[in-house]
Amino acid sequence: MGTTQLASVPEPKYQHLKTVIGEALDSDFAVGEILPNERELAARFGVARATLRQALEQLELEGRLQRRRGVGTTVAPPRVGVDVSTTQHAWPGVGDEAWQSLDSAADVAPAAVARVLESGAEERVHIVRRIRVSQGQPVAAELLYVPAGSVPGLSAIDAPAGAARARAVLRELQHLALDGQDRSVELGSARADDAKELDRLPGAPVLVVTTRYLSGGRTAAVSVATYRADTCRLTFGDSVDLVMAS
Repeated sequence: MGTTQLASVPEPKYQHLKTVIGEALDSDFAVGEILPNERELAARFGVARATLRQALEQLELEGRLQRRRGVGTTVAPPRVGVDVSTTQHAWPGVGDEAWQSLDSAADVAPAAVARVLESGAEERVHIVRRIRVSQGQPVAAELLYVPAGSVPGLSAIDAPAGAARARAVLRELQHLALDGQDRSVELGSARADDAKELDRLPGAPVLVVTTRYLSGGRTAAVSVATYRADTCRLTFGDSVDLVMAS
């Protein structure tokens, strides 16, 4: 059986169209601008609408375009850098103004999180819900699990509700000495609740970043942050400012 030379395989038409549209995005459109509808774009580039859809889907996967329900297809802002290094140690809520605290409740942690926290299967923990916003759009949703033993002073606080209680949990957590943290990153699919928070459809690709915060020789808190894969890029320490041309 013979082999096919890669150089002899013609480039799919939608790939060439993707390059052409990408150049047009750089020169003719601004961030956040709504693209013309598919019929107009297909006529502009002289292609079938099926070919156009393939090209647009590729650009969306690469983070160049965003499809927003009730709005249409818009030019995406630059991807948000997600620092997954462990060189800088800080509790949640310290120096991360991009995150907004939404609320906090006492509930049982998922089994996988409870194992990391070494808490009982029915032990209730503080669950802080936060969201990260960039360019006016949600790009990440976080659930932070904090055992009661990590924030013993919280009971002395006038029990606030909602976002105020979430901020109170974060403040109390910062009273502990942070010994270190470790992280894991995996590709996943948006669950229904995450999809709603992030304005995506269930099953959309996401990056799940799990962070364990260590204090006093034990796990003091666990963060599970779900990032939109189409708007975020992983960075490692000093690489946060490295931007590659599209």
